[in-house]
Amino acid sequence: MQHQLILAYEEIARSDLLPEEKALLAAAEAAARQAYAPYSGFPVGAAARTTDKRLWASNNQENAAYPSGLCAERTLLFYLGSQQLIPAVEALAVYAPHSPGPVMPCGACRQVMYEYEQLGNQPWLLIFAGATSVVYRIRGVPTLLPLAFVWKPS
Repeated sequence: MQHQLILAYEEIARSDLLPEEKALLAAAEAAARQAYAPYSGFPVGAAARTTDKRLWASNNQENAAYPSGLCAERTLLFYLGSQQLIPAVEALAVYAPHSPGPVMPCGACRQVMYEYEQLGNQPWLLIFAGATSVVYRIRGVPTLLPLAFVWKPS
C-alpha cells in the first residue's frame, strides 16, 4: 500500500503577517543579532509566544567542539521547558538573516518541537523567515515532521 504526505503551508509576504505575528518575528530577528555563531557565520534566532502573550527569545550557540553547540529552536524550547512553560506555547518563529529563503528547522529541532507541542494539546503557529520578504506560515509541527518518532515509556 502506498501513502502520500502533503506539506500544507502558506508562503506569504512578511508585510502580510498579522501584528502579533510581526512582533513574534521581530523578537526572533533581535535574538539572531545576539547569536554566538563564529564558526558557521549563520546566526539564527527563535521566539515563542505563550498564551499569556509574553514573548520569549533565544538564538543558536556554537562551540569550537561542534557537537557542543545548539540550535536556536532547542536553546529556546529547553529553556521554556525548564521553566514549565512548554504547555503554554502557542506560536514559534525562526529567523536566519543569511538564509536565502525562509529558514527551516533541522531534524533534531523538529523532533523536539513535535514532542513539546504534544504537551500543550494544541497546534502551534509556526513562522519561518530569512533574508527575503517571503515567510512560511504553518499550523502544527506534525506538518514538518509527519512521521515523528513517538515513544511512551510504560
